[in-house]
Amino acid sequence: MPLGLDFVRMSMFLEEAGVDYTIHPVDISAGDQFKPAFLTISPNNRMPAIIDTAPADGGEPISVFESGAILLYLADKTGRFLPKDVRGRKAATEWLFWQVGGLGPMAGQNHHFGLYAPSKIPNAIDRYVKETNRLYGVLDRHLENRTFIAGDGYSIADMASYPWIVPWKRQQQKLDEFPNLRRWFDMVRQRPGTQRAYARGEPYSNRPTVTEEGKSILFGQTSGRASVA
Repeated sequence: MPLGLDFVRMSMFLEEAGVDYTIHPVDISAGDQFKPAFLTISPNNRMPAIIDTAPADGGEPISVFESGAILLYLADKTGRFLPKDVRGRKAATEWLFWQVGGLGPMAGQNHHFGLYAPSKIPNAIDRYVKETNRLYGVLDRHLENRTFIAGDGYSIADMASYPWIVPWKRQQQKLDEFPNLRRWFDMVRQRPGTQRAYARGEPYSNRPTVTEEGKSILFGQTSGRASVA
């Protein structure tokens, strides 16, 4: 599997926190995400998902799916990268949810219509390139007087957004048009934890281009409960 944007965020946290972890690849273009073993930990059949084999309550292993929930879970467990004061925690969770509900989905549609869709739809491409641009502007303005997204300290809000800015060229954006975003991006990129996270995923990034069969699996999923005439 390629190194997914959602997966690398988990790796960034774990590398920063110094937590030992094992990567279990799931080839979503081959349909591995529909296998019963994976569905037991990720019922939405999406990456990423984790299993905490040593939960804080000392009980049975805990599985967590959805990237935002995983980052919150890891932050609460380790006591790292999430401000403990009310206002700081509020800011970090706001921008975490901003990424989960905005930057990620919109940039993802940008990737789909610009790179993967079998037919190029100019209106769809234009729509999501412009919305990605708008969201870059939102984050750029927010970072004008802040070192990191939630304030002075590096947090899960930064980890959530950074991987979605990495493919800015594929998103048809010009990062230098957003000076505050560019400054923040370069700072996060240079962190040893970020570099280790991407290095850990490198062995899984070198794979053949997704086949037509793989595209039908990735982009043709339904509930499986009904057909549409």
